[in-house]
Amino acid sequence: MLQGLLSRLDDSGNLVPRYTPPRCLLERQAVGGCDICRDVCPHNAVLTGLVGSAIQIDADACTGCGICVQACPTGALEYGLQPTLQNVRDQKAEDGAAAGEGEASLTCPQSGAGGPQLPCLGRVTPAVLSAAGAWGTPLTLIHGECETCPVGAPNVPQRLEAVVAETGLLRAATGRPARVTVRAATPEDAERAVRVSRRGAFGALFRAGKAQLAQSIPESPLPFVDWSEPEERTPEEWKWRRLSLKPAPAPQAPVHWPAPVVDDTCIDCPVCHNVCPTDAIDREIGDDGSVSLLLNLSACTGCMACLRSCPPQAIHEQTEWLPAAFDGPILLREGASVM
Repeated sequence: MLQGLLSRLDDSGNLVPRYTPPRCLLERQAVGGCDICRDVCPHNAVLTGLVGSAIQIDADACTGCGICVQACPTGALEYGLQPTLQNVRDQKAEDGAAAGEGEASLTCPQSGAGGPQLPCLGRVTPAVLSAAGAWGTPLTLIHGECETCPVGAPNVPQRLEAVVAETGLLRAATGRPARVTVRAATPEDAERAVRVSRRGAFGALFRAGKAQLAQSIPESPLPFVDWSEPEERTPEEWKWRRLSLKPAPAPQAPVHWPAPVVDDTCIDCPVCHNVCPTDAIDREIGDDGSVSLLLNLSACTGCMACLRSCPPQAIHEQTEWLPAAFDGPILLREGASVM
């Protein structure tokens, strides 16, 4: 009974991802826009349109593979991360090693492998892998025959390798790389048990009722983001990337986190602030008419819409920051009066 409950603790009741329009570069009218989600969808379920309805998802065509979410540079499309993170966490033993066979695993239903499942491993993102690294839990991602899979796409294994590489850059500053294996299922994986720590088992039982309830509902979308709350503007993906930077990097250890810097050719216009999908760039006007640009590094997704949209091309990408840069707003630019 317990194994049956645990194997269903996924996000399968939420096939269509949540869409948050203010985070979409089409809605923000960034130069060049963005149509990545439409291009990567293997089922032509993502439709792009005019501002106000820039992204629409055909619920009948969407399989919940998550590839659009994995590719979205701003978190405009997302699934709840908590069920997946909890699955990985529950497989972590109290002594710091994974329970049972020394690993945690995530599988797709098409693989035939036992263990915790996602509708497709296209849902796996750097935040999930980085969290596993922070917990010291080796993670194996087991996929099926992606070439013929009706849910995902043939290139899911290659996409996973790219996610692993991105996670490696993020975790380099911690000194504890995420130990991730991506492989195809074998016949022996069919007998793979759901193994959890003792603490994880109690937690899983407690959540089982809610998991079964969620599965009785055909579609269980995430609640809308309350844009009046600044902390909600940052996607869960990037919140967890920041939270998973454990062990804490040394003060002089550079953290890989692409974000903008501004040079002296800035003309103090509001474009970068206007196109930022998470309001990570704040533009403050002082009583004397001076303009200050501030960056909340933790909220920046690295989409670089500001760089592409900047009229004088005064914005450049900086890929590494010292840990102290996450502690408060960074002054990008302090300009003279524009009045």
